[in-house]
Amino acid sequence: MTPAVPEPSPPPEGPAAGNGALRLPPARSDAPVSPVARKNGFMSQQDTQAEAQPSPATALGGAPAGRSEYPNPQPPVGSIAAHRPTTVAPAVSDLEHEIDADLDAYEESQADGTPLPQGRFLDRERSWLAFNERVLELAEDPNTPLLERANFLAIFASNLDEFFMVRVAGLKRRIATGVATRSASGLQPREVLEMIWARSRELMARHAACYHEDVAPALAEEGIHLVRWTELTDKEQARLFTLFRHQIFPVLTPLAVDPAHPFPYISGLSLNLAVVVRNPVSGHRHFARVKVPPLLSRFLEASPGRFVPIEDVIAAPNHLEELFPGMEILEHHAFRITRNEDLEVEEDDAENLLQALEKELMRRRFGPPVRLEVEESIDREVLDLLVRELKISEAEVYPLPGPLDLTGLFRIHGLDRPELKYPKFVAGTHRDLAEVESASAPDIFAALRARDVLLHHPYDSFSTSVQAFLEQAAADPDVLAIKQTLYRTSGDSPIVDALIDAAESGKQVLVLVEIKARFDEHANIKWARKLEEAGCHVVYGLVGLKTHCKLSLVVRQEGETLRRYSHVGTGNYHPKTARLYEDLGLLTADPQVGADLSDLFNRLSGYSRRETYRRLLVAPKSLRDGLVSRIHKEIQHHRAGRPAFVRIKVNSMVDEAVIDALYRASQAGVPVDIWVRGICAIRPGVTGLSENIRVRSILGRFLEHSRVFGFGNGGEPEVWIGSADMMHRNLDRRIEALVRVVDPGHRAALNRLLDTGMSDSTASWHLGPDGEWTRHATDADGQPLRNVQEMLIDARRRRRGTATP
Repeated sequence: MTPAVPEPSPPPEGPAAGNGALRLPPARSDAPVSPVARKNGFMSQQDTQAEAQPSPATALGGAPAGRSEYPNPQPPVGSIAAHRPTTVAPAVSDLEHEIDADLDAYEESQADGTPLPQGRFLDRERSWLAFNERVLELAEDPNTPLLERANFLAIFASNLDEFFMVRVAGLKRRIATGVATRSASGLQPREVLEMIWARSRELMARHAACYHEDVAPALAEEGIHLVRWTELTDKEQARLFTLFRHQIFPVLTPLAVDPAHPFPYISGLSLNLAVVVRNPVSGHRHFARVKVPPLLSRFLEASPGRFVPIEDVIAAPNHLEELFPGMEILEHHAFRITRNEDLEVEEDDAENLLQALEKELMRRRFGPPVRLEVEESIDREVLDLLVRELKISEAEVYPLPGPLDLTGLFRIHGLDRPELKYPKFVAGTHRDLAEVESASAPDIFAALRARDVLLHHPYDSFSTSVQAFLEQAAADPDVLAIKQTLYRTSGDSPIVDALIDAAESGKQVLVLVEIKARFDEHANIKWARKLEEAGCHVVYGLVGLKTHCKLSLVVRQEGETLRRYSHVGTGNYHPKTARLYEDLGLLTADPQVGADLSDLFNRLSGYSRRETYRRLLVAPKSLRDGLVSRIHKEIQHHRAGRPAFVRIKVNSMVDEAVIDALYRASQAGVPVDIWVRGICAIRPGVTGLSENIRVRSILGRFLEHSRVFGFGNGGEPEVWIGSADMMHRNLDRRIEALVRVVDPGHRAALNRLLDTGMSDSTASWHLGPDGEWTRHATDADGQPLRNVQEMLIDARRRRRGTATP
C-alpha cells in the first residue's frame, strides 16, 4: 500500500454536493439485498482458470501493491501504534504501469515470410489475473506453511489493489478519452474491461472463501484466532473499550453528510464505516462516514492469541455512541474504494521534473474511483448512496464477506510462530568473496582482479557482496569516482549512506535516481535531495525514459593506471528485498564492461548518441533488436545442423516482436523454453506455430525476479542477464541493460538453472495453448516434485555444512 499521509480537504464538489438529497429515506424492514451481493456472494465461484499476471510474484515471495517493494519492520500485531504495511509484499507485483502503448494492436512486418496467424497472442490483462490466481493457489495449498498461506492471501489482495489502481484505471481512462484500440489479443477495450470485472469477482470470491473456510479455521486450531466483535468475551470487550477510549477515539473524525456538509472525499484504499444515525427529536435518518485511521494496527489483540479487526472495535455499539452522542445508531457498514493512482507528467513541458512530479503526486490522491468493496450485508439504500456519490457503476461494486482489506494479514504473518512459516534461511557470503580463516572483511577489489563473481540472491548475501562492494569503495582512498543507478532502495539504505560517505570524503559521486519509480516517488525524491546535500551529482535520467537498469561503476587508482570495477544486476539496490527477491548480479573488473558502463553513464548524465556497446545490450535502441537477431540466428544454426536453442527467464513476456521471433524459431524447429513469473502472451503448443515452445511459471517463498537469456549459438552458448522484461515499457520507454556473461563456468551454471526450472521433475505451473495454467506439484505416484528454491537453499547449506538431512 502507498504510505499513509494526512487526508486532504475534500475538493470542491459543485452545487449539488450540499443539497438535501442525501438524507436517507425511512428504513424499510424488507429492504432488498444488493443484487450484486445476491448474485456474487462469496460462495459463488467458477472453476475455470484465467491467464493472469506479481511481482509483483515476489517472494512470492510484494509492493502493497507495487508500491515500495518491502514492508517496513512493524511493531507487534496487537500494538495500537503499529503502522500498517506501506508496501506490497515483495513477493508479487508484476504490473506494467505505462498503459498507453500496451493496448495498441501489433502488426507484424511480413518481411520475415508468411504472416503469422491472427489470435496468436493471449490477453495480457487476463494473463495477469491468472498470475494472481497462482498466488491464490499457494494460499489454498494445505502443504504451504500456515502463516505463509495467510501471507499469500495478503499478497493476492495487495496485488489486486495495484492492478485496479494502475491497469484498470488506465484502461478506463483510455476508453473515456476515446483513444483505446483493439488489443493485440483481438479484444476490444470494453470487452477487456468486462472480462476483468467478471474474472476479478470470481477470484475475490475464492479469496474470501479461502480465508473464511480454510485459513482462519486452521489458524484457530494453532491458537491464532481472528474473530469478530460479537465473538469476544465480555472481558475482552471491556479491555478493548478502554483501548478505544484512550487510543482510538481521539484520532477518529466522523464526517456528517447533510446540506451543510457535502459528501466527503474518500481516499484510495482507506477503510471506512458508513454509519446511519437517527435524530431522536426530528426522527430524520442521516448518513455519516468514519475513516479507519490507516496508521493504527489492522488487527487488535483482544487477549493473547485473539485478534479482532479495528473496524469492529470502532463500530461496536457503545463505541459509535461516543462518536455520535445523543443520536441513535441504526446501522453501520464497512466499505473501501480503489482509485486511479496512475501518474501523468509531461516531461517535455516540465522545466523541473522534480517539482512537476511532486505536484502530480498530490493530484494522484484525487483520482477517480475504479472499485468499491463493500460488506455483502450492506443496506441497499446505503449502497445506492455510495454508488451515486462516488460516481461508480454497479459493475465496479464488489460485495464481500467481512473483514474487508485482507492485506492486514501481513500483520498476522509477522507473528513470532516460526513453526508455521518457511524454515529460516540466512544467506552466506559468496564463496569467491569469502575470507577463509580470517575475521577481516574480504578485499572485494582483489577478488575481482582474480575472477568475475556471479551472484545469486538471496542465496548469496547481498550485504557481503554488492553492499560491501560499495561500502569498500566509499572507504578506499584510492577510489576516485563512483557512479550508481538507484531505482528503489530501502528507507534506511546503507547504499545511500555509502554514497554520501564517498561524496563527503571528496570522491566524485554520480547518482542516477529514478524519481518516477512507481509508488516510490516520495522516497526517491527524499533520497535525491539528501544525496545532493551531501555533494553527490544527482541526475534524473533522460526525458521520456525511466532508468531501470541496475548498474554500479567504481573507478580506482592502481599505480599508474585507472581500473574500473562494475556491477550489473537484475534487481534493485535494496538490501531488504534482496533477502526475498531472487536476482542475479555480475561483479567484474573486465575492462570492456567498465568501458561500457562509463559510456552509458555519460549518456545518462550528459549528451551522447552512443547506441552500441561491447558487452551490453541497452534499451531502447539495441536491446529488442539484439535479442530478436539472436533468436533468428538460432534458426540459422538449427538449419545448418548446429546446436540451437532459446531459453528465457523473465517476469513478463508480452512484447509482440519478441514473441513473433520465438514463434518463427519454433516453426523452424528450434526448442524454445520460457520461464515466466507473471504475464505471458505466448500461446505454446499450437500445431504449426508453437509446438516447440514450453512455458513454465514458478512461485514460492522468494520472488523469482531475475532475467536470463540463453542461446545455443551453434555450440558456443551465449548467456545474458539484466534488468529488462519483454514488455513495451522496458524495451521502448526505459533505459535497460543486459550484460553478456563470458565466464564458461558462469554460463554453465545459468544454463543448469534454466534446465532445472524447465524440468518436468520441478514443481511449476505449465501454460497451455488455451491460456490456462495447470499446476504440476506431484509426480504420477503422488510424490512432491522438487522445489527449485529449496534445492538452491540446500545447496548453499551444504557448502557450509548445514544442509538438511
